[in-house]
Amino acid sequence: MKSWIEIPENSDFPLENLPFGIAEVVPGKINAVSRIGDYAVDLEKLEWFHVFDDLEFNFEGVFSHSTLNAFIEMGHEAHLAVRKKLQQVFDADYFKDDDDDLFVSIQAFGLHRIENVTMLMPVKVTDYTDFYSSIEHATNVGMMFRDPANALLPNWRHLPVGYHGRASSIVVSGTNIHRPKGQTMPAGAERPEFGPTKMFDFELEMAFVVGRETELGDSVKAYEAEDYIFGFLLFNDLSARDIQSWEYVPLGPFLSKNFGSVVSPWIVTLDALEPFRVQGPEQDPQVLPYLKTEGLRNFDINLDVFIQPENESENLVCRSNFRHMYWNICQQLAHHTVNGCNITIGDLYASGTISGPDPGSYGSMLELTWRGSKPISLSDGSERKFINDNDTLIIRGYAEKDGLRIGFGDCVTKVLPANPY
Repeated sequence: MKSWIEIPENSDFPLENLPFGIAEVVPGKINAVSRIGDYAVDLEKLEWFHVFDDLEFNFEGVFSHSTLNAFIEMGHEAHLAVRKKLQQVFDADYFKDDDDDLFVSIQAFGLHRIENVTMLMPVKVTDYTDFYSSIEHATNVGMMFRDPANALLPNWRHLPVGYHGRASSIVVSGTNIHRPKGQTMPAGAERPEFGPTKMFDFELEMAFVVGRETELGDSVKAYEAEDYIFGFLLFNDLSARDIQSWEYVPLGPFLSKNFGSVVSPWIVTLDALEPFRVQGPEQDPQVLPYLKTEGLRNFDINLDVFIQPENESENLVCRSNFRHMYWNICQQLAHHTVNGCNITIGDLYASGTISGPDPGSYGSMLELTWRGSKPISLSDGSERKFINDNDTLIIRGYAEKDGLRIGFGDCVTKVLPANPY
């Protein structure tokens, strides 16, 4: 597709993408936006200009909210109709002359240079679950912390392991996170110590946003799970590994995970990612019937992680891919609801760390440095076993095929020193 908006070569945001987000478009004015190239498309203004009037949906006031939840609630047909209308209006051949009133209005009031807007949290996260769905990551962790010969626990190949996280501390890209404090048990010590984590880590993940509700007692079938998913965003599940290793038995992570997770501001729909479907890994042993899926349920999305020391350049430390996930999103949602757990619009479900088969594709510092035993050298001459104060973490993700590139933008956070206790 070609647009009358100039779109830079290799942009994450061609006319085929059209993700959704929330932005402060001018100081004090917050509403829903999409994106084409380097421009935020003001959906509230387009609604005011009657762009969506010929659609079979009433969008009045929907794009004026400070989250996308109300728009998400309208359902997939409404989302698809908006995307198709935007593709029509912004197509290079749509306006016949430069004097068209709508064309002039959109140019003057409906478009904002992306550097002039502030992207905000796109959804009100109603609930949050983190899965553990990369077999490479689970194997690496099992080898480090348990028996290398039996790295996976007996249940791992039979169900998508997950745990309930903290929704209130999920923040949008650009939000800085303080180094967390907690208890640790140093090697050889007789008593735990309290203080800032010495093993601050990132976890390279993706997450999907739920777009339909269920009633308590209902279950989502694996074959229909995608009907309940609005779209994807990048997810950085920050972790404090030394706090985690002391606290996680018997009930799992707590303070080591709930101090902050970071999402990218743009939600990319499944419709935009349709060309990038791929077959997932072979699952052995065969899964139980309620987890069986057919067709292409994984997505070929390149994922890169960078560490940027203060006042220095970015350093690529990980290059992975979402296609590696052993448990796909349909299986995750089916398992999550099979017991009758209800889901709500705005629920966020993270993939778990996405690690690939080779060391350069490991999705955490825990794996990349093998628990600190193999430090990473950066371009400024420094080394990292884990993340230092004032380091900036950057995750980028994009799918690319046959000249089409669909991306997510950046997921960025800076690690600030721990606050005093």
